[in-house]
Amino acid sequence: MFSFESKLRVRYYETDKMGIVHHSNYVRYYEYARTEMMIHLGFSYGTMEKEGVAMPVISVSSRYIKPAYYEDELTIRVMLKDLPMAKIHFFYEIFNQHGELINTGETILSFTNMTTNRPCRPPQHLTDIIKKVI
Repeated sequence: MFSFESKLRVRYYETDKMGIVHHSNYVRYYEYARTEMMIHLGFSYGTMEKEGVAMPVISVSSRYIKPAYYEDELTIRVMLKDLPMAKIHFFYEIFNQHGELINTGETILSFTNMTTNRPCRPPQHLTDIIKKVI
C-alpha cells in the first residue's frame, strides 16, 4: 500500500451559511489529493491525455463522520492498495487540524482510450511507478 498526504485550508466559498463544508466539496478534496499524489510520484495527467488516455471517475463514495468548518486545515490522505488494471481504486481519509478523522471515501477511475472511448490498460510508465511504491 502507498499513501500520500496533502493539506488544504477550507475556503469560505466551500461552506454553507453555518460555516460547514458542503458535502459536494469532498469530491473536490479527493481530486486535489489524488492529483497531488500523482505529481509527487512524477506522473502527469496532462501527459497521459496527450498520449490519448483519460481517467474518468466511474464511482465515488463518501462517509461523513464529523463536519469540517471554514478555515479548518484539513489533511487529506489518499491511498493506493493495488496495481491498476483497466481501473484504479483510490481510498481517502480526511482529518481536521486536531487529528480527528472527519471523512472517508473511495473513487474508482477507468483508463479510457480517448479516440474509441473504450476501456484500456493504464500507461506502462504509471504502472511502473506504482509498482515501485506499493
